[in-house]
This record gives sequence, structure tokens and C-alpha cells, in this order.
Amino acid sequence: MALLSQTQQQTQEKTTSVAASSASIGLNIHKEKNKVLRYNTACSNPIRIDGEDLEDVKTFTYMGSIIDEQGGSDADVKAQIGKARAANLQLKNIWNSKQLSTNTKLRIFNTNVKTVLLYGAETWRTTNAIIQKIHVFINSCLHKKLRIRRPDTIRNNVMWERTNQISAEEEIRKKRWNWIGHTLRKAPNCITRQALTWNPQGQRRRGRPKNTLSWEMEIDMSKMNNN
Repeated sequence: MALLSQTQQQTQEKTTSVAASSASIGLNIHKEKNKVLRYNTACSNPIRIDGEDLEDVKTFTYMGSIIDEQGGSDADVKAQIGKARAANLQLKNIWNSKQLSTNTKLRIFNTNVKTVLLYGAETWRTTNAIIQKIHVFINSCLHKKLRIRRPDTIRNNVMWERTNQISAEEEIRKKRWNWIGHTLRKAPNCITRQALTWNPQGQRRRGRPKNTLSWEMEIDMSKMNNN
């Protein structure tokens, strides 16, 4: 469970309420497994459960995705590429099989590797660097599936057309809007819907403002309108 709050006081009140509700039905909260992540705040007052301080962290994993205090997606993308690479290696015997057709191997790649790679991508704050990293991994995998080795070369757009792939940017965009559609159909008091428009308060760091999910949505809508 993730609790979102604008102030330390609100966070403490919600935490106390959850602890009390859990205790009323015989459930005890494991304090060592509960963490506090602060974003854009100078307040360092601890959050407590039964008088014990909860640990402050700079990053944590929630529902398989990495959340960090910078609000970016770089750490999560790096982790998913690592998991996808491991999944790809586990299927090495399939990729080397001469009994399976290339089309069958590509279907297995899409269902067993790409799904791992793009898990949680609907909430990623995508940048050109992130898209490039994803494309590099996918292209490397496709080269091996098509048995293209140096010094042989093939243009990426030709390879993607031959393997019936769409760009990672387009695939992430489809996942994002599918998720947004499901989220907007939820009740207004649902925490998932609230998180979609949640705007953490505080003074941002110096430098260029980072992209947010809202900005990503506006960019997507602009591109779709232009098309």
C-alpha cells in the first residue's frame, strides 16, 4: 500500500489511521517493512507507528517498479532491461533451436521478453535517452533472432518491419493511454485516480524542469491531433 500526502502531518494521520484499522481486524503492521520517501520537502520530522520511527529511504520498489526521490524513471528502466536480459538468456535454447521458425521465436520474444522489458512502462517519464536504451536492447535481441552477425548489417527500420515490431515510444504510448482510460473510469476517491493528477508541493531544484506524466500526456495528445 502506498499513502500519498502533501504534508508530514497528513502522512502521519493516514499512517496512524491505517495502523488502527489494521489492528481492529487482527493485523499488525511490520514497521521494518514500511518506508518513507520524501519528495521536494525540507521537513525531516519522522513518521511513527506505535512510537517507533519509520525508515526514510531515497528509493523503494512498489508493485515491481522502482520509485525514487528524483521522480524519474531511469532506475526503473535500467532494472527492467536487466530483467528482460535475464529472461532472454533463459530462453537461449529456444533461440538456438533449428526446429522453431523465426516467426515462432519472435512471438515468444514478444510475450516472454518484451512484456518484462515494458512492465510498468505506462507510468514512465520517457526521454530520448530512455527510448534509445530500450531500442538498443530490442535491436540486439532481434539481430540474434534473425541471425544477423557482423559484418552483415541491416537498417533498423527494415529489421523492425521484417519482424513486425513497432517503436518502443509508440508501444509505451499505447500502454499509457490504455492505463489512463482504465484509471479515469475509477471512482474519484480511488487512490489510483488521485495519483494520476497528484501534484507534490514544494520548491523544485534549480535547473530545467523535468518532464512529468502530465506533460507526457499533453505531448501525446498533441501528436495524435497532428496526425
